[in-house]
Amino acid sequence: MKKLFKFLFFVLLISASFQALSERVEVTGARLWVAPDNTRVVFDLTQPVDYHLFTLRNPDRVVIDLKNSGWGDKTGRQLETRGYVRGLRSANKEQALRLVLDADREVKPKSFLLRPSGQYGHRLVVDLYEKSPGPVKATKTVKPDNQGYRDVVVAIDAGHGGEDPGAVGRKGTQEKHITLQVARKLEAEINRQPGMRAVMVRDGDYYLKLRERIKKAREFRADMFVSLHADAFRSPNVRGSSVYILSERGASSEAAKWLAKNENMSDELMGGVTLDDKDDVLASVLLDLSQAATIEASADIAQSTLKELKTVGRVHKRHVERAGFAVLKSPDIPSILIELAFISNPTEEQNLKSRSHQQKMVKAIARGLKRYFERRPPDNTLFAVKTHTIKRGDTLSALAQKYRTTSRRLMALNDLESDSLKVGQVIRIPPL
Repeated sequence: MKKLFKFLFFVLLISASFQALSERVEVTGARLWVAPDNTRVVFDLTQPVDYHLFTLRNPDRVVIDLKNSGWGDKTGRQLETRGYVRGLRSANKEQALRLVLDADREVKPKSFLLRPSGQYGHRLVVDLYEKSPGPVKATKTVKPDNQGYRDVVVAIDAGHGGEDPGAVGRKGTQEKHITLQVARKLEAEINRQPGMRAVMVRDGDYYLKLRERIKKAREFRADMFVSLHADAFRSPNVRGSSVYILSERGASSEAAKWLAKNENMSDELMGGVTLDDKDDVLASVLLDLSQAATIEASADIAQSTLKELKTVGRVHKRHVERAGFAVLKSPDIPSILIELAFISNPTEEQNLKSRSHQQKMVKAIARGLKRYFERRPPDNTLFAVKTHTIKRGDTLSALAQKYRTTSRRLMALNDLESDSLKVGQVIRIPPL
């Protein structure tokens, strides 16, 4: 009997050992992404893991103990020295794997596990934020003097980024790279236009949450939000550009979320109207009015942009489409989402990679945006200034006298190098 018990105990012990080995988590790789305000480190795993994370000082480092874990192979055990990370070290500790991220300063880590998605399996994500950040220096595009008028601000959102590649073409082209390339070209094209200024929501290969993109646009006090994407479909034959605005259903769900907020919203709505001191019915009416005006403006922008994109190539739908995309849900900033083309179509994938084709799309989008602002100019901007089309016999001095201004102001406002004018030329007239 004792021999039988010993045998059964031995079998159970072996079984438990095999079970423990089968449940061992392997770390198969590590990657790093740098954003303006944080550094993201991603560890690829074979399955979810129990872990403990803490920080140490002198020197600054982040320690992650992964229970019942180990490296899967010799690849991916090092990280680039970028952002807040100086390096990655590891050691086996009993049945755990200890990962040490050496930091170049005191950081505050945030971590979470991700389930498999797309090309990625299980992942442990560690975001490092500076614990005591210094003052952030604002960057501003240097442009010619607008004679006291403000630029209209266009927030450009390059879709996806970092850990999220977006759609992938048949030749491996990633949507996140295409959208950033086009966004940078669009930024340059807009900044060449008098009275317009572009700001980048994402200006590097890193991920931003969808709500964070809207928040950044609001921080920039944007007059318009443009999100760039590249579509994909299971059939490689589908092609063409598309332009989206927020659907009524998406607007309704967003309004409910805003009305449920507790924080002060005095600067969140058009005109700086606060909802804090309003009853639910009045608050709902005010928000509906704000959203209705924003969606109407979005539709105008989208139609203008789609019309210009038709001059560059084929469009997927000949009318503006509506959807509940999260990045379109700002109730106070007119917003559009542009699907530049189908990256799943081999021809369009090649076009999306072409610098010349990118530039054609950018010029078309910029024309559409500019024509919208010419039709609906925001107050105190160059677009709100009156214009005059030069006719035969017009002179700068005569126009200055007619509009009760000076030749010098006309030249400065229109960036003229001389007082010579051409028939058909359109010049801006400063207000009295």
